[in-house]
Amino acid sequence: MSVRFWEPGKEFLRIEEEVMGTMRMVLVAGDLIMRQQMLDFEHNLASFVGTADAVGVSNCTDGLRLLLEAVGIGPGDEVITVSHTFMATMAVIHQVGATPVLVDVGDDHNMDTDKLEAAVTPRTKAIIPVDLNGRMVRMDRVMEVAKAHNLLVIEDSAQALGASYMGVRGGAWGVAGAFSFYPAKLLGAYGDAGAVVTSDAALAEKVRELRDHGRVSKTGFSGWGYNCRLDNLQAAILDIKLKKVPDWIGQRRRLAAIYDEELADVGTVKRPPGPDGGPFFDIYQNYVIEAKNRDGLQAHLTARGIETLISPGPVPNHKQPVGLDHFHLPRTEALCASVLSLPLNNELGEEQVLEVAGAIKDFYS
Repeated sequence: MSVRFWEPGKEFLRIEEEVMGTMRMVLVAGDLIMRQQMLDFEHNLASFVGTADAVGVSNCTDGLRLLLEAVGIGPGDEVITVSHTFMATMAVIHQVGATPVLVDVGDDHNMDTDKLEAAVTPRTKAIIPVDLNGRMVRMDRVMEVAKAHNLLVIEDSAQALGASYMGVRGGAWGVAGAFSFYPAKLLGAYGDAGAVVTSDAALAEKVRELRDHGRVSKTGFSGWGYNCRLDNLQAAILDIKLKKVPDWIGQRRRLAAIYDEELADVGTVKRPPGPDGGPFFDIYQNYVIEAKNRDGLQAHLTARGIETLISPGPVPNHKQPVGLDHFHLPRTEALCASVLSLPLNNELGEEQVLEVAGAIKDFYS
């Protein structure tokens, strides 16, 4: 492939000395489970996001599930979210025994907040807005609806570390938020990893207990819990990379601007919203277009050595065999037939972006 969708090997080679030095320090010291390196990363992550606390967990899915359990959501409750996201967002609602209620998305592929209030019922307990592709939901409207109906807001900010809306970063709007450090993310571990952020001290403590078997002391437990700890070695590596995130965001935004300029005259392609759309600050976890004859375009790009991704997949999540196909979500369903994620990663260069854009223009010409 001439243009890879994701370049973890190249990224590692660029920071190899720092990473290997840190790994050696951690391993020689025997700091393997929930040691100082994890505490340092939690502190630095909370400072970056703008919350009082961060709790390292095994992955974002577990983080969302622990949050739902920690705030007492369970059987008989409803939680509003979207289908146009990774399946995990809906799965965690089901896993705690609650019912997912789905609303459609808008032109920016995020929750259509104008449709949010109509989905509230007497059983609704929470809203999980999803900051997809590095762009935040209109959180002022989400919080307005939540306040009016006494609902909790738990942000799925898996793809939005560093993104903001009205100057407030993803994860810092609701009672809590959850991040993914899956290797392909802007801030990626060398394996699975995640974190919860919150400014609610009692909630942070409850999540800390739940992630470690319900443990409150060396031999004391508050009840049942799970094994959902953030690996200490991964935390140490993430702490190195966290310092580089602002530069990586700047690079992604520069590359996205080139895509925008190069594809502006391709009428068969709809580009994502601009990076500074009023109150939005997008980080471009993904650069996602809507394309006519999407499958043909993807095949053309593949033949040119350019990797792309269809995410979510061509079958909408609520149409999968999970019992949610009664929801009518026309915009979500249309998007699944047209979205295509173009290469955009921490190691991508301007020439490669021009190559991708040129190949797209060649296909439609």
